[in-house]
Amino acid sequence: MIRCDTTAAPCDPSLASIREKVEAGVRLDRADGEALFATEDIWSVCAMADLVRRRMHGDRAYYNVNRHLNYSNICALSCTFCAFHRKKGDDGAYERTTDEIREEARQAVASGATEMHIVGGLHPWLKFDYYTDMLRAIREEAPRLHLKAFTAVEIVHLARISGRGRDGIDGIRAVLSDLRDAGLGSLPGGGAEVFDDRVHDEAFKGKIRHGAWMDVHQAAHELGLHTNATMLYGHVESPAERVNHFMLLRQQQDDTLLQWANASDINTPDADRHDGSTSPAVVLTGPDEMYPQRRLPTSETCDTGWYQCAIPLPFVPDDSQLEALHGPTGIENLRTIAVARLMFDNVPHVKAFWIMQTLPMAQIMLQSAGADDIDGTVVWYDITKVEGAGTHQETSVVGLHRAIREAGLEPVERDTLYRPVTRAGETWSI
Repeated sequence: MIRCDTTAAPCDPSLASIREKVEAGVRLDRADGEALFATEDIWSVCAMADLVRRRMHGDRAYYNVNRHLNYSNICALSCTFCAFHRKKGDDGAYERTTDEIREEARQAVASGATEMHIVGGLHPWLKFDYYTDMLRAIREEAPRLHLKAFTAVEIVHLARISGRGRDGIDGIRAVLSDLRDAGLGSLPGGGAEVFDDRVHDEAFKGKIRHGAWMDVHQAAHELGLHTNATMLYGHVESPAERVNHFMLLRQQQDDTLLQWANASDINTPDADRHDGSTSPAVVLTGPDEMYPQRRLPTSETCDTGWYQCAIPLPFVPDDSQLEALHGPTGIENLRTIAVARLMFDNVPHVKAFWIMQTLPMAQIMLQSAGADDIDGTVVWYDITKVEGAGTHQETSVVGLHRAIREAGLEPVERDTLYRPVTRAGETWSI
């Protein structure tokens, strides 16, 4: 593969001022984000993203050995973009028993997995103790397995069925505390889709709006739980609405990391917020001299959780109600990953989720578009399937190593918290 020239001036002169900001470690604003989506000079956009990715991670690219568990596809919602959900009694509807979940945990241990990623539909009849029992069962079978479980949408649903739905963020915090006591280790970033009321009402009406989604992640961070942040793009949203999504998440991350940044002697100049006001910005993507102590937060230096990873996810039509849409092109996938890396200047990692991007596209995103993570071995994934793929979507560690090395990078196995893993077969340590 040919790497973008990160030292070359942009071919599009309108990108020159953005390039200057990126080189200096100055935050990009809304107009910059929209210009990055509008320009035809996508290779300069990728080159800028690659520059900041290499500042942050050098030649390292991360992966993990993980296993996905979709405990049920029965869902009270019927989002138009989703081909995963079923109603009770529909062909293909399922809900996993505790015994089946225990078996999944045993298989995860046997495969050497360090993480189990657990999500499902909003089941109308399962009680709250089903979810805590599920976590405890996995913990009993696999005490070392990190449990990354439940999107913010699911957490709000669990607050309702546990009788704490009217307690606002306090109820969310109480639910998360119960789940943490049962074994929850972190939250995935799913369910964010696109933070815009117009898009929400057209594509996933009935799902929680962005304020509730962000409340869940704020409560998780306050409890010390790390989380991820996604964006589902390429359906009915506009590039400006994608930028708006980035800015909302970036603003919340600023608020979360500000105390840590001040303690780390990182300069936090005022920058524009989503609503047009200004507040201190935490920028992690600048040149090395901006970080006299450390560039990235760690559990030893920051006593809260934070957004560890941004994950742009391309819309896959499947058999959803939006199947007439073609979804994003490969070039648009590259562009969106790169713009995410440039706009999410306070999120440590950007993931090219190979299941939805495909492994060859994920390689290019690692090699030249700003991504530093490719996800993991996965095994079963029932949420979305690219054309021709089934629910058994698995690759091996050897396959991930090959993909990363072919991209010119050094593979680093990580755990869920981005700590390097030392491995000897199925035996591993942090």
